[in-house]
Amino acid sequence: MSDHEKAPEEKLPEINAMLAEWTARSADQSEMLIQRLEGMGYAVAGKSEDEIAEILKKPPTRPASR
Repeated sequence: MSDHEKAPEEKLPEINAMLAEWTARSADQSEMLIQRLEGMGYAVAGKSEDEIAEILKKPPTRPASR
């Protein structure tokens, strides 16, 4: 089955993985994005691009700060 034939909910895991990879590449060059992700509950500070991508593929590990 091609991507355009899949229901949106079937595409979600793949889309989330792509967004995690893109965000990890962006975060690697943006301290502001790292701080934002930390505030959302993702422990990404001091991590490599690959580590950030893996972290973002899972739910946050702590509550979001305000």
